[in-house]
Amino acid sequence: MSQKVAVLGTGKIGEALLSGMIRAGWAPADLLVTARRPERAEELRTRYGVATVSNTEAAKTADTLILTVKPQDMGALLDELAPHVPADRLVISGAAGIPTSFFEERLATGTPVVRVMTNTPALVDEAMSVISAGSHATAEHVAHAEEIFGAVGKTLRVPESQQDACTALSGSGPAYFFYLVEAMTDAGILLGLPRDKAHDLIVQSAIGAAVMLRDSGEHPVKLRENVTSPAGTTINAIRELENHGVRAALIAALEAARDRSRELASGKKD
Repeated sequence: MSQKVAVLGTGKIGEALLSGMIRAGWAPADLLVTARRPERAEELRTRYGVATVSNTEAAKTADTLILTVKPQDMGALLDELAPHVPADRLVISGAAGIPTSFFEERLATGTPVVRVMTNTPALVDEAMSVISAGSHATAEHVAHAEEIFGAVGKTLRVPESQQDACTALSGSGPAYFFYLVEAMTDAGILLGLPRDKAHDLIVQSAIGAAVMLRDSGEHPVKLRENVTSPAGTTINAIRELENHGVRAALIAALEAARDRSRELASGKKD
């Protein structure tokens, strides 16, 4: 019998996951989606050929529930779902900062919960999804979550105690690279290049560097040293980065992101 999967709160990440699953071979007939606005639900139904249902109907009929709403909306969603979720349903949370215990306390005793932190490159099938099992989730449940999120990129299992750190590094990580590209593009303009040329130079350099990091097996220090000749242009630039405390600023930024993830777990919104 086919396993039905429901994506609840299908925004950008939820839709990326949905489309990735279909490309990976899931039958649209086995996929359900929910959306807050009727016009959004109709858009998803037309685009992907999936059934659009209410949250409670999804809870009653799907074998796996993937909750992709914002962290601040998760409590209200669980209040709605709890009376309709049997203990044998697999619940996968994609909400930043919220521990599996938050779900286990609100759902039927023994409900398996898996926590996943993915990121926006899911939109181009290059996500990094970090997966942790709750206290009732088995290896089979985790493997199922890996199969689903593997449709949009790479997956990694970690203990849940490391999820906040992973949120800081990979969940928020794409934004740091976008910020860096933005700053380097401005620098290129300052140096006399048109914006479009500066952008193309930086983006391709970033892609090439990422592929080298992924495929070469070399430590990033070694790869950097290969570009850094004595008394050359690169070492002068790196000296300025060190003088301005860029390394320390990055560490502080990631600590701040980790701390905010912990605050979200505690229910703090502001």
